[in-house]
Amino acid sequence: MSNTIILPSSINQAVSRRRLLGGSGQAVLSAGAVALLAGCAGGMASSSNTAANDVAILNVALGLEHEAIAAYQLGAESKLLDKPVLDVAVLFQAHHKEHRDALAATVRKLGGMPVDAKGMGEYATALNAGAIKSQGDVLMLAARLERGAANAYLGVIPSFKDAELAKIAGRLAADETMHWTALAGVLKQNLPAKALSFAA
Repeated sequence: MSNTIILPSSINQAVSRRRLLGGSGQAVLSAGAVALLAGCAGGMASSSNTAANDVAILNVALGLEHEAIAAYQLGAESKLLDKPVLDVAVLFQAHHKEHRDALAATVRKLGGMPVDAKGMGEYATALNAGAIKSQGDVLMLAARLERGAANAYLGVIPSFKDAELAKIAGRLAADETMHWTALAGVLKQNLPAKALSFAA
């Protein structure tokens, strides 16, 4: 597959038939993950142990990547995705696996222990996988997760003492935003009406 992602028109047709998960009560990130990431960063900003602080922040981010990988796996295994849609989902999951590996390597480099992924059953419960009944449901969940992750990464950038770590978080946020933008386009969601809408 080339580096250019062209989402097929078949996704648009499938989504237009059913647009669930648009209301309240749906998982955006597993309960409070963005708040946890922000709280982890904010609560430790004044500590003198910069490496330990950065490891803690990175491990929360690593947890979000584990969750994203699991979400795309659940979508792929649902057998609800048309082949072209499945290909894009697998591509986005591959990006999240690269994020996971980069974060885990950075945690180790800083002397920490990377957080492990949970079991698929736990992710299925946290993401309310039982409510997913269509391709549109899978895409809506993915879009919510991607936007939440973009906001989380952008929100944590100022907490890093190391400019290189802040840059990594910015690059991760860019990937998440690209994923959200592609999914939002397929779902025919309106783009933000105002600038500076992420992590506001």
